[in-house]
Amino acid sequence: MGCSSCATGKDGQPKGCKNNGTCGTDGCNKLSAFDWLANMSLPQGVEPYNFVEVRFKNGRKHFYKNTENLSLSMGDVVATEANPGHDVGVVALTGELVRVQMKKKKVRPDSKEILKVYRKASQRDIDIWQEAREREESMKVRAREIAIRLNLQMKISDIEFQGDASKATFYYTAEERVDFRQLIKEFAREFNTRIEMRQVGFRQEASRLGGIGSCGRELCCSTWLTDFRSVNTSAARYQQLSLNPQKLAGQCGKLKCCLNYELDTYLDALKDFPKSDIKLHTKKGTAVCQKIDIFKGLLWYAYEGDWSNWHTLTAEQANDIIKKNSKKESVSSLEEYAVDLQQEAKPDFTNAVGQDSLTRFDKKGGGKKKRKNKRKKRKPQRNG
Repeated sequence: MGCSSCATGKDGQPKGCKNNGTCGTDGCNKLSAFDWLANMSLPQGVEPYNFVEVRFKNGRKHFYKNTENLSLSMGDVVATEANPGHDVGVVALTGELVRVQMKKKKVRPDSKEILKVYRKASQRDIDIWQEAREREESMKVRAREIAIRLNLQMKISDIEFQGDASKATFYYTAEERVDFRQLIKEFAREFNTRIEMRQVGFRQEASRLGGIGSCGRELCCSTWLTDFRSVNTSAARYQQLSLNPQKLAGQCGKLKCCLNYELDTYLDALKDFPKSDIKLHTKKGTAVCQKIDIFKGLLWYAYEGDWSNWHTLTAEQANDIIKKNSKKESVSSLEEYAVDLQQEAKPDFTNAVGQDSLTRFDKKGGGKKKRKNKRKKRKPQRNG
């Protein structure tokens, strides 16, 4: 989605509203929410929920208490309590959905960590906020130069100013512990503001910066994903994926979060399959599992010593043989269980819509006949 100011500018370049995800229309923001209870009125005698969810730069969200009983709606720019001073953000959610979100995230309404909303932001608040936001990009470039000069093994990924421009938070990533005491002194001298350093993980860095994934869509972490579950290589093994780091890793350098999306479905399907390390004992020989197809419910086995010939069994047949082996019952061979797979017929593409050849108007041949006809029509010339 996009607001009306996100149009095309000069020479086909995107115009944009220059607000970097904080426009008042709430149409092009990261982690934007849809209030599906907006058209429903509260019952009589029920007061509206006096907590709101406020979004700041790059999807950072916090809950605030509306102690002044302000009439707030999604997209309103508000000034909130901060320590010290005040911050400026955009209301992301109001009403009963805030109650649901607080319960989901296990935030108690009586918690002392919940701050309050001061007021709706005035024009002066917005001007100071926008001026501070415009300084962030140039500060980030300068901050990286200082960090490189001090030989610090860290990457400054983003800078966020507080709404009143009294404090700047530097987000950085580092693999090891970094002593940035000298760095803070130089930052305070260079930028003349209060400095706060905050280390984030590589996943959090990708969610703040955003990007396009290998699927062609925006990153899940920067659009809708709010919690980062641990992902390990066993998730790829259960889904029969090749352990290729270049394909399994996302832009953050870690395993993709989408490997967990269908993992539970694969685990449920694998309950009906025997373990691949269990061997099948027959009179003809011992068979070892070579391949599993979860979608078709098939397994391929090969006898020891005859690895080139694979025999196809269903999951029920393999479990039946394993059950007989546990009871020490004899099984003659896999051939009596093997399934003959029917080859899928390839579609025969025919001329179903009456399309003719592109060269149907080209006249082939006939050139020699025309020449012969012209020669016959010519009259013989008489001499004298």
